[in-house]
Parts: sequence; C-alpha cells; structure tokens
Amino acid sequence: MSDILIVDDERDIRELIGDILEDEGYTTRLAGNSSEAMAAINAEPPALLILDIWLKDSKMDGIDILKTVKRDNPDIPVVIISGHGNIEIAVAAIKQGAYDFIEKPFNIDQLLVVIRRGMETSRLRRENQQLKRGEARTMEMIGDSASFRAMVSHLDKVTHSNGRVMLTGPAGSGKEVAARYIHANSNRAAGPFVTVNSAGVAPETMEAMLFGRETAKRGVEPGLLEQAHGGVIYFDEVADMPAGTQSKILRVLVDQQFTRVGGADKVRVDLRVISSTNRNLQEEIAAGRFREELYHRLNVVPIAVPSLSERREDIPLLARHFIEACNSGQGLPLRDVSDDAVALMQTMVWPGNVRQLKNLVERVLILGDSAGPIEARELPQEAPAGEEDENRVILSGTLATLPLREAREAFEREYLLTQINRFGGNISRTASFVGMERSALHRKLKSLGVVTSQKSGARVARIEDDVVERAS
Repeated sequence: MSDILIVDDERDIRELIGDILEDEGYTTRLAGNSSEAMAAINAEPPALLILDIWLKDSKMDGIDILKTVKRDNPDIPVVIISGHGNIEIAVAAIKQGAYDFIEKPFNIDQLLVVIRRGMETSRLRRENQQLKRGEARTMEMIGDSASFRAMVSHLDKVTHSNGRVMLTGPAGSGKEVAARYIHANSNRAAGPFVTVNSAGVAPETMEAMLFGRETAKRGVEPGLLEQAHGGVIYFDEVADMPAGTQSKILRVLVDQQFTRVGGADKVRVDLRVISSTNRNLQEEIAAGRFREELYHRLNVVPIAVPSLSERREDIPLLARHFIEACNSGQGLPLRDVSDDAVALMQTMVWPGNVRQLKNLVERVLILGDSAGPIEARELPQEAPAGEEDENRVILSGTLATLPLREAREAFEREYLLTQINRFGGNISRTASFVGMERSALHRKLKSLGVVTSQKSGARVARIEDDVVERAS
C-alpha cells in the first residue's frame, strides 16, 4: 500500500499523470476502465487513488467506484478528476468520501499539492493504525495462578482462528483485556479493535452507531461495523443489547453485510466477533430478553474469565503491576507492598474484582503520605475501629450470637477456607502460613467439613454439602 492508482479512460491523460508522478518519485499503476481499476484495488489497495468521474465502456462510473472503495477500503484517499466537472459533481464526490476534486484541464502544480497532501494523510493514517496496534500488543495478561493459566491457555488456542468467542465472568474481572489479548496475538492484529458498549448506548441510537447512516446533508457516516472492517469488533456486555438490534446483528453475522440507516446499498464487512457478558444468557433467553439464535452464533467458543476471588494468588502481582502503571502514567510514588498488606488484600472481599483492586491501589498511592511500602493500615477495614478497639477482631452479628464452641468452629472453618483460597488450594503453603503440620491441617479440615475441588483450572476450598445443610 505505497503506490498511486490512476484511473482514466483517456490513455494520454493517465500516462501523462503517471509520468509526472514517476518523475516526482512516486510509484504508479494505471487502469483504463472500472474492471481494471477494481482488479488492481482488490489485488493490492493503493496508498492513493486518482479517479476520473466519466469512464467510457465501463460497468461503473467514478462515483460508483468511489462508493465501493470507501465502503471496502475507507482509509484510501480518493482524488476525483473530471473534464465535465461542476459544483454538483464536486459536492456529490466529497459527500461520498472523496479527499478532493480537480477539474480538467488541471494545473500540474495544483495536482501535485493535492497528491502530496493526500499521501501525507494516507501515511498518518497508517502510522496511527501502527500506534494502535502497538498499544494492543502491549496488552499484558498479569497472573500466575492455576485458574489464570488455564484461561490464557484457552485464549492462546483461539488467537489464530477466526471463530467467535464469548467471554463470561463477573464485572471487572478483565474480559476486555482478554479480548484485546486475542486480537493482539491474532492474524488480525494489523486491523482495528472496535468496542461496542452495549449498555452505554440508547436503544434509539444503537443502530445508527453500529451500521452508520446516510443523509443528504452529511453524506455517508460509517458506523462501528465499518470501522472494524478487517479487524475485531467487541460487543461488551452483549446481554444489554436492545432486542431490535439483536435481530439485525444476527443477520450481519450470517451475511457479513448490512445496509446503513437511510441508505440502500449493501455494505460488506470482514469481521471477527468477540463478545462478553456477566449474566447467564440461558436465563436471559428463557426470560425472552435475548435471542437464542444470536446466542448460538456468538457462543462458538465460550471462555470463562475467573473472578479475583478465584485467583487470589495473583493479587500481589496485580497490585505491583498497577503501582508501576500509576507511576509511569501519573507520576504517583513507586511503592512496594508489605507482607501484611498483601495478606490482607488476599483475604478481602472483591465484588468489583480486578477493577476494584486497581482503583484501590490508585487511591492508596494518591492519598498515601509515605514513600515506603504500602501497609495494611492504609487499606480499607471491614469496620471502623476507635483507639480502644486496636488489636481486636470485630465479630460479625451472626458469630457473636453463637456459643463459644460453635463460634470457634465457625471461625476456624471460615479462616481456613480463606487461607486455602488465598494460596490457590495449596495445602502445603496454607499449613506453613497458619503454623500447622500438613497432616494436622488435613485432620482439622476433615473435622470442619472443608474440602477442595477443581474450579476454573484451580483448586478451591468449600464446605461439604452436608455441613451446609446442618448449619441451615
């Protein structure tokens, strides 16, 4: 994509323009009709297109070619030339996306100025895409827990296919990071990554945003589907997509083409679709809020993104990563995390998952008045404590109502559940931390009805069902 394609039915004119541009150091290709022009564009898109409006003995005129090029290759600047030009044709060409319009007989200096500007526009667009690709390639997946490694293994398997992927997991768990990881490591990494925030767009504007629109006043306004041509479109929280839009997206997935709002021409797109949800789509289907056909089209490869509670081992790595990111991006202090703070973070409840951890780290760095390691006292506590409450454990309402023996058993069960999950189901590390022999810990767990099982590729502690039933 570094040459200029010249399309004109007059051989002398196209060769003259070609010779002038070759003298200026450009590489050119020539086409005398619409068939030759489209064959050249499909073989290798040019960096810039010089296009005559009137083409004799051609199936398409210049405006038709312009529409097709801007539909399929919207980044190519198109300079329209015509010996029959008038203001109406110029306006029509610009509305259809032409970069500029020049009348014949043209001034060579004027033509060269327009071409230099058009080529500069083409170069800047390519550089912008490269910068975006560079940002995508730096998309890091941080973690070393078993559940995290299992997820990355699944992501790696789908990167080189074109299959549609459905990412499931709670809000804030990192579903978009996983989607960008797929894109950055796929054969579409050179293409765009376009996000559709299904919950953040009003239903009445969703279709225009997705499909684009055509109006007499503004001409063609490409939608997000066109912008994602050649790359990936990511439907974030797809369960929130309006019902009317769901049926139209289903048709796009089947035909790979659509019509803009207010338009008549079919727009062809080459897309890979990745979607995500934090809801149970089977329940949404049963409730009539989500189309079952669309679900099956999107859910070709389902991949679960684990919550932070399922990968507590990764909390120290994630916290230090966010500290480094805040330091490089905002100039916040580059602090370490103390062992006590790590232990507390690994036992905290994280309803907001990785996003909540990131926000917490940023808040501590902003409000902290120390350059030393982050201490446990800087982290939010479950309940406020006065000076007289220091070094005390605050009892929950339920625990405080139990007899000592039952309260001790409930505390030990919850404490050991928390510690085992903190260490990713590793009994040896748990025993070392709590100060027990491994065999003694196993006996204690058995007496408390605590067992471990596989979940999302990791071992997770839970209470045996019969213990839960007795407690209830």
